Amino acid sequence: MIFKVLYQEHEEEAPVREETKTMYIEADSVKSVREKLADRSINIEHILELNEAHLAYEQKSEDFKVESI
Repeated sequence: MIFKVLYQEHEEEAPVREETKTMYIEADSVKSVREKLADRSINIEHILELNEAHLAYEQKSEDFKVESI
C-alpha cells in the first residue's frame, strides 16, 4: 500500500498550511509508516492510505515519488 504523509519539517513548530510538505511511503499500515519515520524529526500531521483512484491521481503530479525507507 502507498501512504501519503503530510508533515512539517521541524518537529517543534506548529503546523502551518503553507509550509506543509508531502511524502509518499510504501508500507503495510499507518503504524508501519510511523515506525519507518520515527528516526526523523518531523511533525507528522496526517497519514492517508491511498486507494487506487487517489493513487492514480497523485501519480500524475511531477512531485510524486515513493520514498525508500
